Amino acid sequence: MSGSSADIALPISKFSSGTPVTLDLRILHGRQDGPVIFVSGAVHGDEIIGTEIIRRVLSKLKPAKMAGTVIFAPVVNVFGFISHDRYLPDRRDLNRSFPGRAKGSLASQMAYIFRTEVIARCELGIDIHSAAQHRYNLPQIRIAPDVPHLQELALAFGAPAIIESPLRPGSMRAIAKEKGVNMLLLEAGEGLRVDEMSVRVGVSGVLRVMRHLRMITNKQLGHAPANPARSSRSTWVRAPRGGIFRPSKISGTKVHTGDKVAIVSDAMGDDPHTITAPIDGIIIGHRQLPIVNQGDALLHIAEVRSIDTVEERIGTITGSILDDVMLDDVMLDEDEVL
Repeated sequence: MSGSSADIALPISKFSSGTPVTLDLRILHGRQDGPVIFVSGAVHGDEIIGTEIIRRVLSKLKPAKMAGTVIFAPVVNVFGFISHDRYLPDRRDLNRSFPGRAKGSLASQMAYIFRTEVIARCELGIDIHSAAQHRYNLPQIRIAPDVPHLQELALAFGAPAIIESPLRPGSMRAIAKEKGVNMLLLEAGEGLRVDEMSVRVGVSGVLRVMRHLRMITNKQLGHAPANPARSSRSTWVRAPRGGIFRPSKISGTKVHTGDKVAIVSDAMGDDPHTITAPIDGIIIGHRQLPIVNQGDALLHIAEVRSIDTVEERIGTITGSILDDVMLDDVMLDEDEVL
């Protein structure tokens, strides 16, 4: 029914105790016609930030004052969410199991259900992820390369960085593209953690995309900050030895080739190895855990043009975001939505 919301529980499986497992969706169906989109979180069970972003977005929307339809899936990987684990019980990665099969592995069956019951009904998806445990990602939108419409939506989202990255086989983004569904992927924050800046980036971004699609209007939200960092190439800096990692630069800071970014030494501080940036760019992810083994990923650097202005851009964008969505659980006023 138009102008209403509904909760749907799609049967998935049963826990070993016999308790039913369902994929819980909340569908907001606007009063007026418009796009059909989905917003998903916790495809990896330890990436709980998407769940919190969806909770806050839901608190701000009234379906009777919307156009179009939004399918919210706050916890896609129920098994991993409950066990605080990235994967499913059989150690399969749900985001490498698409398109899935009705009679395949548990991961394959879950991917099949999500593809047929959610993705197939939509024209756009926003999938929310975080870094792994003990790592942090600067909030960033990842999109398929060379898709002008996605570039437009990514700019509307307003995250500090836009990364054009190739689609990986078996991923939700890859199968969605095959089915003609565009997708934005938000990477933000750390596994099993919820940080306020990342949440606000996500909340304001989802609402801005909805406004851009004319599903809502929102005078209070403001416009997306201009000139995010943009990149189509990135590289990981890895530990040259085991020991203690001490970064001198973290996510959101610019680096030039040869800049010192970290030191790894032994526990006594002896035999220090200075690590330098291999490219000009911005750090979009960093390790939080100081204890490292040789070869561990330490810093993720995205190559960025106009490097001398990138840090200023990041500061402007994050400042705007923190000022933007201060009303945590306040509904939009009636004159701010369609």
